[in-house]
Amino acid sequence: MILVDTSVWIDYFRDAETPEAQYLEFLLGRNVVGLVDLVLCELLRGVKTDAQARFMLSELKHAIPHQVSGTELAIKAAENFRTLRVHGFTIRSTIDCLIATYCIENEHTLLHRDRDFDAFEKHLGLMVVGRKQ
Repeated sequence: MILVDTSVWIDYFRDAETPEAQYLEFLLGRNVVGLVDLVLCELLRGVKTDAQARFMLSELKHAIPHQVSGTELAIKAAENFRTLRVHGFTIRSTIDCLIATYCIENEHTLLHRDRDFDAFEKHLGLMVVGRKQ
């Protein structure tokens, strides 16, 4: 399963010509794209109208939902944050910590365009689209 970060979904919805957004467009409808509930919240909070929210939800219907929550994942994500801080990386977003940890724990690959995930890849084994695993 390939989970897609907010950074790529935003590019996709803005019709940005990034390699990640183009790859997402290729993947959609092939039952391999996952949508994390936290990403869904980030996307929907960024729209201005209910009509835009309805459109976005209709476009997201091909993504397989993933619920990221629970005490165990929260504890592991905080542990990962501390581990990366020891390596000199301070992750800017709690949501990124949760998404990366969820991917690592469940052996999902992440499609992103956000530098915070690079430390998870380098030091914690996060699998990332387009990079050697």
